Formats: sequence, structure tokens, C-alpha cells
Amino acid sequence: MEISGGITASLAGRYASALYELANEQGFVAAVEADLEKLAAAVRESDDLAALIRNPQVGREAAARAVDAVANLLAISPLTKNFLGVLAGNRRLSALPDVVRAFVTIAAAMRGEVTAEVTTAHPLDDSQLAALTEKLAAREGKAVKVKASVDPEILGGLVVRIGSQMIDSSIRTRLNSLAQAMKA
Repeated sequence: MEISGGITASLAGRYASALYELANEQGFVAAVEADLEKLAAAVRESDDLAALIRNPQVGREAAARAVDAVANLLAISPLTKNFLGVLAGNRRLSALPDVVRAFVTIAAAMRGEVTAEVTTAHPLDDSQLAALTEKLAAREGKAVKVKASVDPEILGGLVVRIGSQMIDSSIRTRLNSLAQAMKA
């Protein structure tokens, strides 16, 4: 498998690549991707889970039991559950958020799509999201999966991140630029 951007050069990338290959062989890429996104959301929402995966003092067995319980609670597929056991056994649970990002990137690349992380000051409605997705797809020449988030701090406009590219048309950035220009 050839993935651009050197994803597989990192530790998380190697784990994600191995998981992708297994999931692809078994026809479970979509299920594993959904499982990993559920896990990432659980880590973001639960301070206890985030602390568990980052705590080097938690032993292998205790970490394995804890992630097994979380996997059962989230109804994670057996392949993803076994993968979590491997991460726990190798004391690599702290890499889980990076593994999730790398897996999603690999899966999207293999489907021929890119992911755009879009931040707006207010939630976008379905028609705005569809129009934005269409414009980004035309710009990129590929299918685009939009992950929208809201950050009132940008005041208005939007910030789009596609890979290493960033398009920042937020009012906050424009005001900061104006303030810098007025200082000169």
C-alpha cells in the first residue's frame, strides 16, 4: 500500500496501516473506521478515558481490561477490539488518537477522497454544508468529506484545513491583519 504524506513513517501510521490492511482483507474498513471514530469521540468526551490511555503507570493487563470494557460498552467490532488489545499489550494506548487520524486518512486516500476540517462561528445548515462540499470537491478535483466544527472565537467566516493546506477567511484573522497593518 502506498500512502502519500509519509503517514506510515510514524508509529501511529504503522499501526493504522497494519489495521487498515487487516480490515481491508476482511472487508471491514467501514466498520473499523466507524469504531475508531466512536473511540475518538469517547476519548474527547471522557476525561477519565483520556487519562487512562495517557497514564504510563497503568499496567498492561489493567489497560487491556479497561479498553475491553470500553469496547464492549461502545459495541466495537471484534477486529477493532483485538487491535485495542494489541495497543494495550504494547503499551501504545497513548497513540490511539494519532492512530485514529492516520487510519481515517489512509481509508479516505484509498477511497480517493480528502477530508476537509471546516471551522465556522455558527453551525452550517444542510444546504450550506452541501454547497461548501461541492465547492471544495471542485477545487480539489476529488471527493471531499467535510468534518464541521463550531468555534465562536473566529467571529465569522470559516477556516478550512485540507491536509497541510489552510484557507482562513475568518473575521478574527482579518481583524488581526488589519490591526497589524495599522501598526505599521
